[in-house]
Amino acid sequence: MEVNTYEHLLDVSELEPPEPLVQTIDKTLSLPEGNYLCMLHRQEPCLLFGKLDELGYDYIQQTGTHNTEIEVYIWKQGDKLARQRVMQSIGDTP
Repeated sequence: MEVNTYEHLLDVSELEPPEPLVQTIDKTLSLPEGNYLCMLHRQEPCLLFGKLDELGYDYIQQTGTHNTEIEVYIWKQGDKLARQRVMQSIGDTP
């Protein structure tokens, strides 16, 4: 079985504000090219989306499959490989 080394999983579902936002931004800023972050949360992280837009990151939110309410997939704008990998991961291959 192939290990997915380009997905970085971050479960913030048990953290209290502002830790989910702080940890997600910190992890996002350290993503290598071709990699993406899958952030798991118990609710929609509304404040996160504006920050990601400001910092130049794309994202997709969907209902959780890891026993959480929300999953947010995050990658650097223009990183086509990371975007492709996200689409494959969520089963939406172009």
